[in-house]
Amino acid sequence: MASEGRADVRSTATPEVPTLVLERNDEAPRLARRFLAEQFAGWGITDDYMGRLVVCELTTNAYKHGEGPIVVRLFLDSHDGQPVIEVSDTGTGQPVVQPQNYAATSGRGLQLMAELVHGWGVRRLTEGGKVVWAKLFCTRQVPTTTDPVPTPLAGQAGARV
Repeated sequence: MASEGRADVRSTATPEVPTLVLERNDEAPRLARRFLAEQFAGWGITDDYMGRLVVCELTTNAYKHGEGPIVVRLFLDSHDGQPVIEVSDTGTGQPVVQPQNYAATSGRGLQLMAELVHGWGVRRLTEGGKVVWAKLFCTRQVPTTTDPVPTPLAGQAGARV
């Protein structure tokens, strides 16, 4: 599905991993935030603020310092169900948390993000480039149903007599 002619949503080898491919331009962070908000809503994550902040920081870094298209992938960790954000580009540069500099007008994003997420890191891609990932802690809303819960009849397993 195209988004304003600038983004292409496609699935990778694993169709369960929502993927957004973006051109490297100043629209990329906004489109990545919207993509994350829609996906988190589908997963029942009602507070997406931290996710939007993280995906914006990683996408902005890929836009400003990376090369080639920006690929955003979102998935739930198979061990604990928490969301993981991956942003990749084909550039060779490594993201680095800058030392504190009160006079600097930029360069604090990774430092801030590192304090807010459960974990983050960088993985080199064999085909070139890198993936920067961050794992969040989010509360998922359990879907409610309008169907009544069946009550076991006396004599059936689970029945209270």
